[in-house]
Amino acid sequence: MKHHPTASPQRRQVLQLGAAGAALGLLGAPAVLRAQTGPKIRIGYWPIAAGLPFYSAIELGYFKEAGLDVEALKFAGAQQVMEAVLSGRADGTSNGTGSANIAIGEIAQPGTFKIFCSNPSNVKNVLDEVIVPAASPAKVMADLKGKRIGSGPGIQNVTLAKTVLERGGATGATVVELPIGQHVAALAAGQIDGAYTLEPTGTIGRMNGTTKVLEAGVIAKYVLGDPMAPWFGGSASLSSEFIQKNPDAAKKFVAAYGKGVAYVRSKPAEARQYLKGYTAIEGALTSEVPLAAYTMYNEFTPTDVAHFQKFFDLFSDKGIFSKRLMVDSMLYKG
Repeated sequence: MKHHPTASPQRRQVLQLGAAGAALGLLGAPAVLRAQTGPKIRIGYWPIAAGLPFYSAIELGYFKEAGLDVEALKFAGAQQVMEAVLSGRADGTSNGTGSANIAIGEIAQPGTFKIFCSNPSNVKNVLDEVIVPAASPAKVMADLKGKRIGSGPGIQNVTLAKTVLERGGATGATVVELPIGQHVAALAAGQIDGAYTLEPTGTIGRMNGTTKVLEAGVIAKYVLGDPMAPWFGGSASLSSEFIQKNPDAAKKFVAAYGKGVAYVRSKPAEARQYLKGYTAIEGALTSEVPLAAYTMYNEFTPTDVAHFQKFFDLFSDKGIFSKRLMVDSMLYKG
């Protein structure tokens, strides 16, 4: 499927349309009718690998099959995705949208966001990592003392970068906000000495020979205290307003999204093709980039919720959240 940007020069406002129109021809008339008369479901996404279940569900026609009209809205950062939901320009977020960004929106307007799927990562399911130039002598985090370290934009990325550096012994490091897509080039040009980044950045840098991973799964290790702990760094959500106004469509949407999750879990190699067009991942990179794990709302264990809560508590402890936010209150109940 080809994606056509709108005429707007603001890349973060670029719309990306849902499944190919040809898929309509495969559906019976009632399904088409429902798609035309039901609510349009506008889902904001940040173009990273973690959104794969959403991309797959669109491309495989899972939403269309459920009689849903889903529109994918591409944004430059997780903060903008959250703001679109708060302002009523989007009805939800796809996986990969920063959970702390969603939480900030929830604190601003309590009861707005219901998380129905999260994408945990750790040292095994890699999303987060600290990378350095290929020729860097750095071997451990503490070697980045006093250095300039890049971080993705937004409060979640910056707070986590500072925490990882501080707890890893890299005292006096300066964190510089840069779009994720610029991390490899900035390292290659010597503008920064390292970067706290998200996949596929580390894979891109490794494959073109300019960067190497200093350490992966850094949030699980330095924030949660266990390299194998699940870091629920990104989440898919629906707005409470949408759920209340369209309970039937919301249930169908979550079920169809869940089919996307099941597909990525069961056929990860096949699913990877749907990274193209939605992210900067294409060519040989498609088969190399690590994939996140996924936890649906009805799969969370008490231990999962406790790890998720520990992540949120970091932000309240540092005064970024104005109050302690309970994860359980934000989980979709079905």
